[in-house]
Amino acid sequence: MIESLHMAASISVDRLSKTYQVPEREGGFGAAVRGFFKRKYNHVKAVQQVSFSIQPGEIVGFLGPNGAGKTTTLKMLSGLLHPTSGTAQVLGFSPWERKPTFLRGMTLVMGQRSRLSWDIPAADSFLLNQAIYRIPEAEYQKTVKELDTLLDLAPILRKPVRNLSLGERMKVELAAGLLHRPGILFLDEPTIGLDITAQGRIRTFLQEYNRLTGATIILTSHYMADVTALCERILIIDHGILKYDGGLTDLSRRIAPFKLIGVVLGAPCPCDLERYGTPIAGGEEDGKQFVRVSAAEVTTITARMLAELPIQDLTITDPPIEDVIEQAFNEEAAPAGA
Repeated sequence: MIESLHMAASISVDRLSKTYQVPEREGGFGAAVRGFFKRKYNHVKAVQQVSFSIQPGEIVGFLGPNGAGKTTTLKMLSGLLHPTSGTAQVLGFSPWERKPTFLRGMTLVMGQRSRLSWDIPAADSFLLNQAIYRIPEAEYQKTVKELDTLLDLAPILRKPVRNLSLGERMKVELAAGLLHRPGILFLDEPTIGLDITAQGRIRTFLQEYNRLTGATIILTSHYMADVTALCERILIIDHGILKYDGGLTDLSRRIAPFKLIGVVLGAPCPCDLERYGTPIAGGEEDGKQFVRVSAAEVTTITARMLAELPIQDLTITDPPIEDVIEQAFNEEAAPAGA
């Protein structure tokens, strides 16, 4: 199996900011002529004063709505973009200096961007990466064999990339990014567009890779199943501002300190569930009706419902993590960890 990594893989970010200068003009020929001589610019603050640190071996979810600044942050941490201000240390290097040792120690995989040539088999692109990273032949063959064991690559390596399904393409994309055994993985939507089965396989692979190598992983995803399966800690960014840095459970307690009580009534009953909590509109599921109650009152309200209603089945659950995250997005910007 893949050997444990010995190099430090910590990430430290201090007041990192990125502002884009975007030209703007009205439509029409006259506006185009005027813009040629005097161009107007709009300053877009993509990332604003972001600070955090990540310890070796952590898998951290980096969440936010579209346009929040997630991809911009990952591009700065991987050295593709220079920040407007602030500093960062990845593997002990300043990323935008793009030193060879740094580049060999990290990888950036973007679910909506391909690093492989579409017209040739993935195996040929793997050989190109071997040459770029100067991977010795014995080490290369060993790594490909290990990745094949984890991802079942053999049936698809010889096919042109354009003939692969989306799930197959993401497997070879991940493998291509891991041939040089990086200590840090920046993963931007690695399961986007995949079916449930393919998503599960990618998640299982990432867990196994992290367990075997101790690699540090920063993951962005709009699929909360990715986050809940892989990440104990999350960062939430919105409008370029880091709004939360902590555990999923702590976020749920802070943002949504309530529970959902679901009941199936054993007989037709004109019962007013509003007496017990806030009914969830459209929350019926297999005849079960849900009410939202304060976490502190769950025991008392449950006892009342059992005593007063013809209950056939009762469940108590946490609110869906999607709802908690959405509520966090909608909150006013607050200092990270507040």
